[in-house]
Amino acid sequence: MIIADLKQIAGRTYPARRRTQNVVGGASPIQAKNFSLGFVTLEPQGGQVPWHNQEQEEVYFIIEGHGEMCLGGERQAIAGGQAVFIPPGIFHQLTNTGLTPMKMIYCYGPAGDVAHWRQELEGTLPRAGESAPPLPEGAQPQCTDPPKK
Repeated sequence: MIIADLKQIAGRTYPARRRTQNVVGGASPIQAKNFSLGFVTLEPQGGQVPWHNQEQEEVYFIIEGHGEMCLGGERQAIAGGQAVFIPPGIFHQLTNTGLTPMKMIYCYGPAGDVAHWRQELEGTLPRAGESAPPLPEGAQPQCTDPPKK
């Protein structure tokens, strides 16, 4: 039996002020072919999964906190207990707009690498309105902060 213990998964911190811990896939001891699953903590007032897209379909499940979800041309408030489905290829962004950390679980399939993790760490994320579609009107700006060296 293989068990991944969130308390023992160091995870990685990203420039957009979030920590991602792979529970299934990535650096986790649990690997699956059909999906990847992880736990994400977004820092208060602006921690973000920046504007990006990917080939896999995905679900974000918000455990606690309040934020703004952008999906294609839509923008909507989202809060603990809510989930959003993200179709393949659609640009999306999640921003913590609250005063406390936002905690969420992502699940995407099929399993595999998602380029936005690497792009964010390299400072090469496609920029909204330039090399990617624009964010919905009124949306929090995309974090394009360079990685800290």
